[in-house]
Amino acid sequence: MFLSVFDMFKIGIGPSSSHTMGPMVAAARFLDTLRASPFHPKGLRASLHGSLAFTGVGHATDRATILGLAGFEPATYDAAKADAALATIRDTKTITAPGLPPLRFDPGADLIFDYGPALPGHANGMILKATDAQGDVILQETYYSIGGGFVLTAGELAAKAEKKAKPSPVPYPFESADAMMAMAKASGKSIAQMKRANELAFLGPVDLDAGIDRIWQVMTDCIDRGIQGTGILPGGLKVRRRAKGIHDALMAERGLNMTSPHTTNDWMSLYAMAVNEENAAGGQVVTAPTNGAAGVVPAVIRYYLDHVPGASPSKIGEFMLTAAAIGGLVKHNASISGAECGCQAEVGSAAAMAAAGFAAVMGGTPEQVENAAEIALEHHLGMTCDPVRGLVQVPCIERNGLGAIKAISAASLALRGDGIHLVSLDVCIETMRQTGNDMMDKYKETSLGGLAVNVPNC
Repeated sequence: MFLSVFDMFKIGIGPSSSHTMGPMVAAARFLDTLRASPFHPKGLRASLHGSLAFTGVGHATDRATILGLAGFEPATYDAAKADAALATIRDTKTITAPGLPPLRFDPGADLIFDYGPALPGHANGMILKATDAQGDVILQETYYSIGGGFVLTAGELAAKAEKKAKPSPVPYPFESADAMMAMAKASGKSIAQMKRANELAFLGPVDLDAGIDRIWQVMTDCIDRGIQGTGILPGGLKVRRRAKGIHDALMAERGLNMTSPHTTNDWMSLYAMAVNEENAAGGQVVTAPTNGAAGVVPAVIRYYLDHVPGASPSKIGEFMLTAAAIGGLVKHNASISGAECGCQAEVGSAAAMAAAGFAAVMGGTPEQVENAAEIALEHHLGMTCDPVRGLVQVPCIERNGLGAIKAISAASLALRGDGIHLVSLDVCIETMRQTGNDMMDKYKETSLGGLAVNVPNC
């Protein structure tokens, strides 16, 4: 099992990695299948199931699916071109994708929200179909958006469940935290150094460093845009952007030299909320490891750079590689999907990743880094995913702020110790998996329970 730093941190668009980016990726994959097939399709159809149906409108899943079928992809998304393409599709009831003839597609009739039972493979399922001139289905594929923008076909998901893991062609093939710690001890390397060595098995050092620099640039640009953004977020809840107001107030207090110690928490929350306000508005973000939790990791990095004496931008790579190693363990052994395990799998995983990264750049040992990740994840266990009106706004935006605060608190606590602790990260990840399996479906990104039904949504 090898998950690259660029698997855990992907440049995309809001508001959701599983409900927006995933369906767009799935649709793009279906186009590739059509291009390679011997069939001559005349039309397209799509159906959304499980969580993709229940919260699809709030997450722009319908829009993302249509745009994916029109050839758009998250990493190269252009908002102006997307708006123009959608208008044309609605007017002409036709999709024209690169390398394919014009295909019939009526958004009102050919995109179905199926509110029945979820498909068997995962809570986030969708079926894409190609039809002939008579409207009969000539090609069909089922896709699952499994969190963080990762997409698998039904066949790939089944093969993954049946296939025994093959040894990864990397020098440090750890698939558990215990194995990671044993390799760190035997090699004398840090978690980031081992992760870097694994990445270099597939990518040259110049490209690796450039890729990490690009990820951070998109993250910090997103914070800056969020801090300047004003107005009401889309979706109907009439949630107003707050990051700019908080930032202006913090800067004014700093000028008066009257800052209280607890104001540090406000800076952490500000950075995270700025990202998630941008995400809620459909802006460019980095999955970290998901869009719903996209604010935690960049907020902690920005806090480190702007508020920690002696901080160095040269350590951003160490932070991200460490964080990616932890995120990979969580994804491999449990889940990063809110629709599968609740928000403990999203903000909880992000907090664990950020805590580990922060502990690493603060000089922590591998034992302290693992402890930091465990503390952060442990204290998100049981957190539900209950977005009001299916929007990634309430409670998601503030939750990222509190996730960043917990991450830094967890790292600080771990750094005060020697790395010896009772609950291991592996145990905590397994507990999160079990908790997610036991959690009622209405608390897993369906907007059928929790805050989503107790808060007026209009």
